[in-house]
Amino acid sequence: MTTSAALAGRARPHVLAAFRIVVGFFFACHGAASLFGVFGGAVGAPGEAVPVGAWPSWYAAVIQFGGGLLVLLGLFTRAASLVASGSMAYAYFVVHQPSALLPLQNGGEPSALYCWAFLLLAVTGPGTFALDRMVARRTVRRSAVPPVPRAVPADGPDTEPSPA
Repeated sequence: MTTSAALAGRARPHVLAAFRIVVGFFFACHGAASLFGVFGGAVGAPGEAVPVGAWPSWYAAVIQFGGGLLVLLGLFTRAASLVASGSMAYAYFVVHQPSALLPLQNGGEPSALYCWAFLLLAVTGPGTFALDRMVARRTVRRSAVPPVPRAVPADGPDTEPSPA
């Protein structure tokens, strides 16, 4: 293996984690803007939040905020990324694509990029520094430890204890 290939191989999980953290943070901020009116508010309604239950905006914002936080933390990364990717594909094809074919023409670049970024994370996983990895390690450690035998009374397990 060449030096640059070895370096790239060692850096891959860390770069993937940085990518996951940045994409999750930006996505969560986008959802927070729509849900809570922060960071300039919802798209098309500066300084305002999307009304609760408004289809599909409010549900998309919940997916953006919740999914972004999960991806940022690396918790349920593959599932959260898959849902987020699907949400962005829906946004692109239903909201943006009818006005023009290409993302550059229809304003759908963020939706298209988020869709592909989350699909990549759904396939590759979270990289390092993810809660998914900690949970998996903990589960493996628990399953590797043999169960502690219970104390069995001298009379046998199914008998009444003898009076003393």
